[in-house]
Amino acid sequence: MALTAKQQRFVDEYLKDLNATQAAIRTGYSRKTARQMGTENLSKPVIQEAIAKGMEDRAAKSGITPERVLLELGRLAFLDIRKAFRADGSLRPLHELDDDTAAAIAGMEVVEIGAGDDVIGVTKKIKLSDKKGALDLLMRHLGMFAAPGHPELDAELKRLEIEKRKAELKALQSGSQSSNAQLLADLIARLPG
Repeated sequence: MALTAKQQRFVDEYLKDLNATQAAIRTGYSRKTARQMGTENLSKPVIQEAIAKGMEDRAAKSGITPERVLLELGRLAFLDIRKAFRADGSLRPLHELDDDTAAAIAGMEVVEIGAGDDVIGVTKKIKLSDKKGALDLLMRHLGMFAAPGHPELDAELKRLEIEKRKAELKALQSGSQSSNAQLLADLIARLPG
């Protein structure tokens, strides 16, 4: 099924800022109903497909792919600061840095200290990207912890883990009544839930 002209306009507007309400307003819906219409449009499979295609096209044109984003996050998260320095402890010039190290540097400041026209010394400061933030994003991507502000997800994950262990116990008990199965049963009995 093809998009109507208004649906296509909504898709085009939505791709500008990924804000359904604003896209609906720019498409011509009234401000009073824009939020509802934006949500309704986003629920339609034909519009979802068009948005997904638009995002894929945009990513292909810009070269921004999930793989590239993960690579950059990895560069920030796994920076080895020693690569920025020479064996004598001096900071390497930017052109000597490998791509991974250079990508993790957010900024550099060079201050020349002098008297008159003479330079007595130079102070170089480098600002690194947020390593912890990059690690947090990677951990979230890998499912290592739930998104902050969603304790219900943590509770659900714990509940599912308990159910999984109970199922494992049943499988062990039905296979054999070993002492390990009994030990596991005792441990699971102590779990909350």
